[in-house]
Amino acid sequence: MLAVTLADLSFRARQFLIATVGVGLVLAMALLLAGLSAGFRAEVNGTVNGVGADSWVLAKSSQGRITAFAAFPELQALVVQHEAGVTTAAPLLVLPFQVAHVDGNITTINVVGVVPGRLGDPQVTSGHRIDGPLQMVADIRLKEPLGTAVTFGDRTFHVVGTVTNRSLVGGVPMTYVPLASAQQVATEGQPLITAVVTKGVPRHVPVGLVAFSPVQAAAATVGQLKTAAASINNTRWLMWAVAIIIVASLLYVAALERRRDFAVLKALGSSSRALFASLVLESLVVTLVATAFAELVANLLTSLFTQPVDITTTARLSLPVIAVVVGLISSFSALRRVTGADPAGAFA
Repeated sequence: MLAVTLADLSFRARQFLIATVGVGLVLAMALLLAGLSAGFRAEVNGTVNGVGADSWVLAKSSQGRITAFAAFPELQALVVQHEAGVTTAAPLLVLPFQVAHVDGNITTINVVGVVPGRLGDPQVTSGHRIDGPLQMVADIRLKEPLGTAVTFGDRTFHVVGTVTNRSLVGGVPMTYVPLASAQQVATEGQPLITAVVTKGVPRHVPVGLVAFSPVQAAAATVGQLKTAAASINNTRWLMWAVAIIIVASLLYVAALERRRDFAVLKALGSSSRALFASLVLESLVVTLVATAFAELVANLLTSLFTQPVDITTTARLSLPVIAVVVGLISSFSALRRVTGADPAGAFA
C-alpha cells in the first residue's frame, strides 16, 4: 500500500504541490498569529525586566499596571527608599500613548521620566545615556537616528541614545527623558510620579501604594490586552479550519478520480481500512511538508510586523502535532468514497 500511495503522490504531484503551498501559507499565518499573541507578553517582560528592579511600587488604583496613569507625590520615593528591605529606590513617571512630532511626522510613543544615573535610566546600545535636560533615549522601533528632534507637549528633545526590545501595547516604542522634563510636560511641573522601582523588596509601603514584583506588574500590564490576544487566538482557529478545508478538498477530489483504482485494489484483496490508510498517509505528507514550509515563511515574515512577534518553542513544536490532526480530520472527507468502492466496478 505504501508503493500505491507514493505512486499516487507522484502522479498527482502538481495538485499536491499546490495544496502543500496553500496549507503552508495558512499554517504560517497561524504561527505568526501565535507569535503576535505571545509578543504582547514578551514586549512587556522586556520593558519591565529591563529596568532591573526587584519591585515596582505603584498606586493601589493602578491594579499593578505600569501603564495606568495613577500619579502620587514624588516624596513617596524617599519614604520607600528608607523602608526596611530596600537598598535603593528611584522614581519613574510613565506616560503611555503620547503624541509626538518626529521630523514633521506625527507618531505615538510611550514616555518614561527617569532620574539620570539611577535605577530605570536605561543602558544604551548606541549613543550615550541621558545627561542633559532635553535629551532622550529611544527604542530602535522609533526608527530615527541619533540627533533627531522629537517634540511632545511643549518640549523638544533630541535623541542621544538608543535601546532595544523596549516597547509596550503592541509595539509602541519606549522613550526615556529626564524626570523633571517629563513632569514639566505632563504634570505642569508638579512633582508627581507613577512608580517607584526598588532594589530589594520593601517590607512596608506608604498607605495607598502597593509593591508588585516584576512578574506581577508584567502580568497585570499584559492583562489590558487580553481582548486583543483573544481575538488573535480566535483567528488562529479559523486558520486551522481553512487548512482542513484545503486538504479535505484535495483528498475528496483525489478519491473521486481514484474510484476505479479503489475498485481494482479491492478486487485484488485490499481492505477498505488499507485504502483509507493510504489516503491518511497522503494527507499527512501534505500537512507535514506544509509545516516545514510554514516555518520558513513565518521566519521570513516576522520582520514585516511593527509589533513584536515572539514565536515560542512551544508554538513551533506544537505545529507538527496540529498538522497531523489537520491531516487526520481531512482524511475523513474521502472515507465514504473508499468504503463505498465496489470491487465489481473493476470489471465495468
